Amino acid sequence: MYETYYGLSGKPFQLNPDPDFFYGSRGHKRAMAYLEYGVHQGEGFIVITGEVGAGKTTLVRNLLRKVPNERISAAQIVSTQVEADDLLRLVAGSFGIEHHGIAKSDLLLRLEAHFRSLHDAGRRALLIVDEAQNLSPRAVEELRMLSNFQVENRSLVQSFLVGQPEFREIMQHAQMRQLKQRILASYHLGPLDRTETQSYVEHRLRHVGWRAHPAFDSECFERIFDYSAGVPRRINSLCDRLLLAGFLAERKTISPQHVDEVFAELNEELGPSRIPTPPDAPGTEVAGIPAAPGAGYADGSWQGARSRAAAGNTHPDRIGELDERLALLEASQQITNEMLRKVLRALRGQGLAAGDDSELEAQSPDPARAVASSHGTEPGKTGF
Repeated sequence: MYETYYGLSGKPFQLNPDPDFFYGSRGHKRAMAYLEYGVHQGEGFIVITGEVGAGKTTLVRNLLRKVPNERISAAQIVSTQVEADDLLRLVAGSFGIEHHGIAKSDLLLRLEAHFRSLHDAGRRALLIVDEAQNLSPRAVEELRMLSNFQVENRSLVQSFLVGQPEFREIMQHAQMRQLKQRILASYHLGPLDRTETQSYVEHRLRHVGWRAHPAFDSECFERIFDYSAGVPRRINSLCDRLLLAGFLAERKTISPQHVDEVFAELNEELGPSRIPTPPDAPGTEVAGIPAAPGAGYADGSWQGARSRAAAGNTHPDRIGELDERLALLEASQQITNEMLRKVLRALRGQGLAAGDDSELEAQSPDPARAVASSHGTEPGKTGF
């Protein structure tokens, strides 16, 4: 409807995830760096969490477009409340393996045979599980067991788990202990800040040929950010309705008042809502692995960023480049920490009962701190 009126080639704010509209915010770039680094490592689990509408699915689809098909066979499943055996069937189906009416033991044999055939062809399997917060402990254990399929100490299948913040809590349960040991890195994807919100809106508009018609009053973006809390899906809903209202009223310019009116309409139709943000999101541990510092400004630290931007002290291009480098360093640091933990477990394993990691953790210093201390530095001083 409004696309023709405003001279757009398509809908800029559709709700369905579309990697063509991927916007690399600071948080999304870091999350993508973690995923890409995980693909490069080719083993273990990567965990990405975020609120509903934060852009996790778009992130994953953008990754799937980048992975080299000649080296990686990628499959994605959206988990629901299924039992562990049914999850295995979903996994088999996602890789094109016949699974109807087959016993679990035979299904596991078929999965292993498929993964081995990929290995023989110079490829490996990558499994991405969306909505991971719906997985039962038994289902998660089945995924962990799949990582036991190995050839010459190399895993035949790697898994990425993507879910809502509740999955962070699930990972703290005692029965998740073994899986936690196989997690290479984790990241919590938070909302956009005010500056990113404006860039996100303009990015999507430009992707469909927007030429400042309609024009947006600069104060509009402040209102859009306040009403959406920086959550991409909410931004899409609000802006889509804004353009529709502008078309119906034949508006050439969108004002802050128009944003207020549209938000009031949506609020009346859908009811008031809030964007819950985990208070422990930035700088805390997920499954025993530190989250990236300031991930997604989930603690409200975006206010500091806003004031710095207002003072004209930021250089977006340079900062974006540094953010990408920092993301890769953080991912590398987490992988290094995990490898050091494995070495420590192996060295100290002779004095511990098999599988008794609790005693090990109590006796072992933090790997990053141990290494940093040998060089006369403190991990916290570098932000890692």
